[in-house]
Amino acid sequence: MSTNPEKAISYILTKPVLEFMDKDVLLLNENTLTRDAARMLQHYETDDIVVTDGLREPVGIVTDEDILRKVSDITVYAESTKLKDVMNTPLIVVNEKATLQDALHKMRDNNIRKLPVINKKNQVIGIVFQATIANAIRDATATPARLLSPPIKAILGNLGFVLQFAGVLLLVPAILATILGETDIATGIYLNTVLLLVTGFFLNSYGEKASLNLQQASILVFSSLFLLTLFGTTPYLYVSPPDLSPGEAFSNAFFSSAAGFTTGGISLFDEPENLAQSFTFYRSFTQLVGGMSFIYLVITAFYPESKLQSMRGFISGRTLHMRELFGTITIIFALYIVIVALLLWVFGERNLLDNFSLAMSTLATGGFLPNSTILQDLLWQEEIVLMGAMILGALPFTFHYGFVRKKFLSPKLGKEVLAYFAILTSATLLFMAVSGFDPWGSAFYSVSASTTAGLQQESLSELNAAAHGILIVLMFIGGCGFSTAGGLKIFRLFHLKNFGNIIRKEKRVSLTAETKKELYSTLIIISLFPLIAIITAGHLSAIEDVSYENAFFESVSVITTGGLSAGVIDFDTDPATKVVLGFLMIFGRLEIIAIIYIFVPKLI
Repeated sequence: MSTNPEKAISYILTKPVLEFMDKDVLLLNENTLTRDAARMLQHYETDDIVVTDGLREPVGIVTDEDILRKVSDITVYAESTKLKDVMNTPLIVVNEKATLQDALHKMRDNNIRKLPVINKKNQVIGIVFQATIANAIRDATATPARLLSPPIKAILGNLGFVLQFAGVLLLVPAILATILGETDIATGIYLNTVLLLVTGFFLNSYGEKASLNLQQASILVFSSLFLLTLFGTTPYLYVSPPDLSPGEAFSNAFFSSAAGFTTGGISLFDEPENLAQSFTFYRSFTQLVGGMSFIYLVITAFYPESKLQSMRGFISGRTLHMRELFGTITIIFALYIVIVALLLWVFGERNLLDNFSLAMSTLATGGFLPNSTILQDLLWQEEIVLMGAMILGALPFTFHYGFVRKKFLSPKLGKEVLAYFAILTSATLLFMAVSGFDPWGSAFYSVSASTTAGLQQESLSELNAAAHGILIVLMFIGGCGFSTAGGLKIFRLFHLKNFGNIIRKEKRVSLTAETKKELYSTLIIISLFPLIAIITAGHLSAIEDVSYENAFFESVSVITTGGLSAGVIDFDTDPATKVVLGFLMIFGRLEIIAIIYIFVPKLI
């Protein structure tokens, strides 16, 4: 007997119906005579017929009991009765991606004991029975206790897949380093790749690929980012100065790796132009992997649609066609990178490899620079290219998908995008008025902060308090939901409209449970982001002997993965502090919501 039957049942109910359905389904046209249907029921030894129309679309269901009961009526003629005369309609179905729990809810709500299973083309591919689900639950609770519980095995299986996928992707900078003959860099990246692939293999051998609930999926997302960051330290250790202690070398590498995979983008390197080209490419590539693959991971981990709608902290908008969405967005962003890199080359940046590195950092809203001089003396055309790339990275992935599909003006999506541009425009005008920067510079820094891309042309430590404040607010707000940008996200501001209703008792009862959860999550996140920044700033100000204003600016940049820097964090920062800051970047990339779901499952 299972030592924890509740967990066993919960795990089974998250399984897709696809794994438990009966694939042998009798499909007959609605014009089939009932006498012929009865013979076929007997021949195929089944009790159910799914009835289809002329287009082979499922329209009803007939059981052997229906035929016997309805045809025995004296007003019905068995010789001329057709299935459409006796079928039960409308037909209640369940999608192949739905869980057993979803199926049970449908059966309960419609007082039925079986559900035809359909694919995305609305074709019946099986039928799931209430008795089958009951047997699966009984078997799960009767299974002897194992070394790893089913939920843990599911997390490990999915985590193994993520690490192997990342390992394959990181072969790109490894091969580039090999081609360029930069042996040390190639060795570090290859070692990183091997660690990811081997760890993923062992996790897969102990785990299994299965659907997860929200708490388990949150654990998966955090574990993925942490392990990517941890293994990603390897290439940095190969370029670390030899006179550093092991602790200092690891803390520098962990912080820099976190800045890459979380798209935080704060760099410890004062002169990155002295680094090998393949290494600057690797740094930018980790931001692309961390930015886009993280979104893919979230969609995959929190699929199906019902879970995605609950996971409002990560995404906004609907994402119904997963494979099509993945493929389309991957192609679009690949084209974006090529276009941005070529435009920079046309306008005078002649190092094409550095251009590709900068394009990846910019579109991933990461901020790592290929070299410290590339943003100096930019032409106005180059500034426009970079600002456009940063904005593209901060818009929802579904916006790019919808743009191609000519559905980008959907009301829900358009509202968030328009709000983002309204905030950006207002902030740019204010920043220009108080900072002393020219219009182009004001626009550049406002875009850099609002997209949390973190590109900067000079030190920001000397800005006045008002200018710092505007950039801080922009980094806190961040970009749109379901994008590579960090921050709180624009859509959360829309949740605050219900704040007045939640404090008025007579209005509170009219709010749905989902609305209340969204509002509570938003209030917690809006409180935690500045609170963490305030505490971190106090520590940085004390140990770095800098003004609290600059320390707070740097802290906000860390927790929002904003990337803009006042020059507070460097190689001389305390090693333990750099490791903690690395974790804060991971928490910020998770928008804190995943951490909340792990420890406060009641909010799910």
